[in-house]
Formats: sequence, structure tokens, C-alpha cells
Amino acid sequence: MSVRVRFAPSPTGQLHVGGLRTALYNYLFARQHGGTFVLRIEDTDRKRFVDGATEKLIESTKWAGLTYDEGPHAGGEYGPYVQSERLHLYKQYVDQLLEEGKAYYAFDTPEDLKAAREKAIEQNLSDRRYKRDEMNNSLTWSEEKVKAWIDEGNPYVIRLQVPDDREEYVIQDTVRGEVKFHNTQVDDQVLLKADGFPTYHMACIVDDHLMGITHVIRGEEWLPSTAKHVLLYEMFGWEPPQWVHLPLLYNTDGSKMSKRKKIKGELVHVNVEDYQELNYQPEALINFLALLGWNPGDEREFFLLEDLVKEFSLGRVNKSGAIFDVAKFKWLNEQHLRHLDNTALAAAVKPHLEAADYNISSDAYLEQVVELMRERISFSVDLVEAGKYFFEDPQEYDKKTVKKRWKAQSAELAKEFAEKLEALETFNGESIEAALRSLAEEKEVGAGQLIHPTRLAVSGVGGGPGLFEMLETLGQETCVRRLRKAADELG
Repeated sequence: MSVRVRFAPSPTGQLHVGGLRTALYNYLFARQHGGTFVLRIEDTDRKRFVDGATEKLIESTKWAGLTYDEGPHAGGEYGPYVQSERLHLYKQYVDQLLEEGKAYYAFDTPEDLKAAREKAIEQNLSDRRYKRDEMNNSLTWSEEKVKAWIDEGNPYVIRLQVPDDREEYVIQDTVRGEVKFHNTQVDDQVLLKADGFPTYHMACIVDDHLMGITHVIRGEEWLPSTAKHVLLYEMFGWEPPQWVHLPLLYNTDGSKMSKRKKIKGELVHVNVEDYQELNYQPEALINFLALLGWNPGDEREFFLLEDLVKEFSLGRVNKSGAIFDVAKFKWLNEQHLRHLDNTALAAAVKPHLEAADYNISSDAYLEQVVELMRERISFSVDLVEAGKYFFEDPQEYDKKTVKKRWKAQSAELAKEFAEKLEALETFNGESIEAALRSLAEEKEVGAGQLIHPTRLAVSGVGGGPGLFEMLETLGQETCVRRLRKAADELG
């Protein structure tokens, strides 16, 4: 059996991180088994439909590095892959259920349904399902009345007729094992709405069958609906897919991760686009989401996408909820930045530097800079501030460092060190260090009395990478100029 899985988001807004986690697990399972990863857009809820959301969902998925084999813009033999373009198919199968006596027309108004719910609440009934025998539908109306109502163009929906003689539904879930649902959990669900669009339950079952989906890997929030889906498969006489329900995502305070919220003063975002704008690496997000519900069975935490394809297993997906810990996510982002070679890291930071109007002399120079700074940034944008002095002379000097490090003789030492550097025929870390220690010996001062003021003079700050490597990267002319400038300005 060839594995076919699908990621089927609804274009009702931005892609939630939980949705991307679902897409990732489907992607990994497909790649691991040489199968097909399908993207299907489920846009049947027209009230919540957001124009442009489909393209944003696709962009976010691609930004994260997940390429689908079939779907919008990619094509495939089972298209179209947007549900609003498949309405004729759903109508065909709804009509089949009507003809077989497995579905019926319902004509209840919103007021009718509200009154029925309120009555059930007043009577304190535990079973608050739609009671077909007490409502307005083709089971309680005469054929003539039904025909007249429909012919006049009045609104109606089509509901599934759930068997009354069944006690429970049983499914086998890869993560949870055997799961049972009592018949009272399955109601006469609407299959076709008054606007002619199918409900989620009807559309996804028809599409999963027609598209040959072998495994339905989705969030735990869909588990209660699975009994309805199993019943539909049975009514059509179709073989159901293997069910896989992934654990829910929780914030560190134990709340469900549905909307962004502040936790301990920090805003925790829930949409992929937010983390993209916050300059998280897509590889870090994929790594982090993979670990929210799955573990490799050992202490490893750093994974590239190709590693996950090899290591991932549905058998190691947990039942219990997963905690979205932003601190861990930030740590993983640092690890992924540091894993990049100099060329890739330079490419990651360059757009931010250009946006800040920094003058980058060459790609080779930028690669030297990122080699020095890679351990000092958590995000690609951090170099704009942390490495500012690599691209422009300091406009001011850190006051605390000036107070602590710039002494009475610092200006004179800076001028003399500038002369030493200017005289060097070979300007590299070794020759710079030798010149500094030689001057310290001449002046009978500790090397620190030159090292700290020099760093302040050339960078404007008190910390940074190794001084001699930094000076070598900045270049002879720049170092000499900045030392003299600091001596004049700081006195």
C-alpha cells in the first residue's frame, strides 16, 4: 500500500503553529515511507473564510521547508484540491445517501433549533442531540409538503440519519489504541448546508476517500468527530484510513495554546507568520515543533529536517499534551544559527543589515564578521545592534565602560597604540597582539590597561569577540582612525 497523507487547513486566518506541527508529522511520515504528501484547502465554512488566507497558508508551509507533492499550484490526478471547487462531488454523494434512506431533508429555522436546545436545557436532558421525530424534516412531513417547500425555493439542509440501534463506535488509533464512542455522541449531523456547501464532516470524508488517503494524521481536537466519520465510511461502504490523533499544545501555564497571550510578562504567539516576523529560523521552528509530541528515545534535541525524516516514528508520538516553551524554542534557534556555515549565516543576516543601511564592503568581509559573532547572536537580526561597529564608527561610547575602563592615561596610550598599529607591515591577530604587549611593556602597564580601552575605542562597547581577531577583521586603517578619534573625544 502506497502511503498517502494530507494536510488540510481552513483559510480562516494565519497558519497556527499547531497546524504546522500537523503538516510536519504528515510530511515526515510521507517522506519516510516514500509516500505522497497532499495539501488540500478546506474552505467550506464561508462565514469564517478570509480572502487571501489560502496563499498565506501555502507561503507559511513553504517557508517552513515543507514541500507538498499534490495540491494547489502543484496539481495532481485527484484535483481540484480546493473544496469550494469540488461542490458537485459532495452533492453527488449526499444524493446517494438520500436515495438509500441514510439521510433526510431538514427545514428547521434557527429559531426552531434554538427553542429545541433551550427545551433540552430546561428539562436537564443529558442527550441534547437533534430529535428528528420532533422537528421539521422529510421524516415528519408528507412527501407533498416536502416537494412544495423545495420547489418554492425555501431553505433546507440535509442531515445524516444515524442508526438508533447501535450502542457504540470503536476505532483503532495509532497513538491512543482502542477508542470507544457511545452512540449518544453521534447526532444527525448536517451534511449539506443551506448555502449548498457541505459541512466539514461530509467534505473531508469524501475527499479522503477519493484522494486515496491512507492515514489521517490530525490534532486531538478532531478525535470526538471520528465516530461521525467512521459512520459515514460505513454508510458508503468504504475502507476507513488509519487514524492518528496528535496531542494538544499547551502554554507553560497549562492553558491551551489557542490565542496569543502574555505569560510571565512575555507575549507568546501562536501563528507561524508571527515567528517568521520575529526572525526565528524556519529550521528551528520545524525542530521545535517535531519535539512537541514526539521524541527520539534519547537525549538528542537538535534535528535538521533530513534527520527527522530518518528518525520520526508515529510509534513514539505521545498521548499527553505538549508544552510550547518559548525559552527552549529560542535556545534551538541559537543552535540552528550556529550550525549554519559562514556563507549561509551571512546570507541570513545580510537583509537585516541592508535594511539598517549598513555599508557592507563585501560578502567575504561579512563572512569574517559572522564567524566572530556567531556565538553572540540568538536571532539573525541581532547582528544589527550587536555588530554595529563592524559597519560604522561608534557615534557614542558606553558610559559604564568609559567610567570603568577609560583611565587618565588611556587617551595617550590609545594614540601610541594607533601609531604602533599604523606602522605594522603585516596586520593580523598575532602582529596586533605583539604590538599591544610590546607597548604595555614599554609603558610598564598591564596588558588590560590597553586591551579594555582599545575595545571601547574601536567598538564603543565593553564586550565582544576576541579583541585581536576583531581588530584584524576591522582592518588597519579603521582601527587607527577609531583609536585616535576616541582619544580626542574621551580625553
